[in-house]
Amino acid sequence: MRRWPNKAENLLYLEYDIQQNKPGLLGAVTTLIGMLGLNIITVTGIEPKSRGLLLETRSEGKVQALLNALNEVEAIKVTAFRHPTLLDRIALRHGKRLDMVEVNPPTYRFVREELGVLVDFLGDTIKEGGNQVIGIRGMPRVGKTEAAIAACVYANKRWILLSSTIIRQALRTELLLEESVNSIFLIDGITSTTRGTDAHWALLEKTLQEPTLKIIEHPDIFLRDGRLKIDLDFIIEIRHHQEDVICLEDISMSFTAFDMS
Repeated sequence: MRRWPNKAENLLYLEYDIQQNKPGLLGAVTTLIGMLGLNIITVTGIEPKSRGLLLETRSEGKVQALLNALNEVEAIKVTAFRHPTLLDRIALRHGKRLDMVEVNPPTYRFVREELGVLVDFLGDTIKEGGNQVIGIRGMPRVGKTEAAIAACVYANKRWILLSSTIIRQALRTELLLEESVNSIFLIDGITSTTRGTDAHWALLEKTLQEPTLKIIEHPDIFLRDGRLKIDLDFIIEIRHHQEDVICLEDISMSFTAFDMS
């Protein structure tokens, strides 16, 4: 276990798995934390057998003492002890860890009934800002564009559809001056690759170089086209049900059959 880093932040995320579910276990852990003078801000059950706690402290020595003591408790196993990350905050808020199925790029899997968790995750990512490119995979009508727009609204950011099928057809070839500032750009990979003009692709190339966040639906088809090279920071997959398969061929056929006239 790494030592507590010497940083200015005063918040600590503690997560542990329950090895022996003894009566009063949570009370014993919180009592130990209280005796060391650490302030407990949040306590949440995470999945069936884990607990997450958000703590506040200004003493690195007390934090290290807490870690040493918890490592001696056989009834629990410490799995996280760090400054809280975005994923930690989502776990505390919703009582579950995001389902990461790949690491390069990081790929998170959601089902439609978890759209509230997804909007929080994507919205908080948008709030943090930065130059990121995020891909969203999913079959038609599973909620890809709606989730992206809801996340922008949650983050109080303007969203710009550069290409989309949500309202029949959207294919932008230029932006108004104010649209390029403090905006989140949404791109439909199929619409752009199958119907985009040279002017549209010139706009995409310019936009992808902007230091702001971009969201690309159907990123595999966009990348397969090859006209623009991009590195995805992470990918979100949305399914109606866990066992559903995201099939690129079926997606392409569905799009071809879509009435765009």
